[in-house]
Amino acid sequence: MAEAGVLRSNRDFRRFWIGSALSTLGSQMSLIAFPLLVLSLGGGAAQAGLVATCSLVTRMFFRLPAGQLADRADRRKLMIGADLVRLGTVASIPVAAGLGHLAYPQLLAVAVVEGLATAVFAPASTTAVRDVVPDDQLHDALAKDQAAMAAASLVGPFLGGWLFTVDRILPFALDAASYAVSAVLLLRMVTRPPAPAEGGTRDNRPTAGLRWLAGQPALLRALAFGAVLNLAGASAEVAMVVTMRDTGTGGTSIGLVMACAGVGAALGSLAAPRVIKLLTPGRLFLVIGVVWSAGLAVFAGTQQPWVLGPLLVLLILLTPPAGIVVGQALLSRSPRELLGRVSTASDLVIAGLASLGPMLAGAALEGFGIPPTWLLLSALVAAATVVAALPLLRGGDLGPVPKAAEPAAAEPVAAEPRAAEPAAEPAAA
Repeated sequence: MAEAGVLRSNRDFRRFWIGSALSTLGSQMSLIAFPLLVLSLGGGAAQAGLVATCSLVTRMFFRLPAGQLADRADRRKLMIGADLVRLGTVASIPVAAGLGHLAYPQLLAVAVVEGLATAVFAPASTTAVRDVVPDDQLHDALAKDQAAMAAASLVGPFLGGWLFTVDRILPFALDAASYAVSAVLLLRMVTRPPAPAEGGTRDNRPTAGLRWLAGQPALLRALAFGAVLNLAGASAEVAMVVTMRDTGTGGTSIGLVMACAGVGAALGSLAAPRVIKLLTPGRLFLVIGVVWSAGLAVFAGTQQPWVLGPLLVLLILLTPPAGIVVGQALLSRSPRELLGRVSTASDLVIAGLASLGPMLAGAALEGFGIPPTWLLLSALVAAATVVAALPLLRGGDLGPVPKAAEPAAAEPVAAEPRAAEPAAEPAAA
């Protein structure tokens, strides 16, 4: 009963959770459909990777200003506005296709505008967790969010690949509809963030979150390790789609393989409580590094879907527990008035390299070939494990702070409590 408490008792969290799950599902469908659409328009691997890179680079560039905005403005309005912008942007693809004017430059523009809106949405939704979820339910809320993302990752790629074979525009139409549903559910939320604390000196600089993280060495090591994993994951997504497409694998089969990442995420979410109890953060990150490095090396030897799929399950299996550990540490330790900027600062660290992944993967595939690309990714993860993950074995506390030191929870202004989207996109958000 306790495990489902935050969903059963918190109506606003339930509303947001449903909307977030649907919009994540839509994004997962279009994630696989974007490179397929570029290829169907006559583009190459590098062009397919550039579309994803444009979106990721835009998110990275606007992270810090968006975090400052989330600390100063009405976060609910920010989220609704971002959803409406993403709705209109993604919907422009089916509209242009229906008019016969869909072209590659428009896809680049869509990637940039949607990336900007997502940059605004992410810190606002992350910060809202602390507004509406009691401290004793924070772990539960993060676990529920991980489970929703895992389910979307499981169903989305297969559904996107299959829908693309039915109609190449259909995944984007459904993605746009998911943003509409999310906006409607956000409109029904009632809890408001607490007023800023009186007195004291407030740091209003956009870089305040980065300055705070600079004094958290254990968190920085964990985030740096996650950054390299995200780079490898973002590169692997494009590399898998392009290589399987080149070997004659159909869209449905590609979607099934990519959906295996969701299987791993779903299983990892279910196992997360036990894994977190059994493994310290250092041991957890070390195991992840070894498994990823070995798995990516295996990819160099085969592009068979029946091999790639099970290996993806294994690679993703332990990332949900790691995401919960890092997310809870960030949310419980960050100063309340800096939470939006700390969120975006951590996103900047963990996703900055990943923004280059799709473009680099496309260029590596064209310049070096398939096996060398996978071996380069394997070596990169191995190096990150040695440099960033191993030091966590010698110390570095990522556990929640003691109760007395935690920030005060928000007071709801309505009879129903509420929660919002948990931690930012760790990876491969």
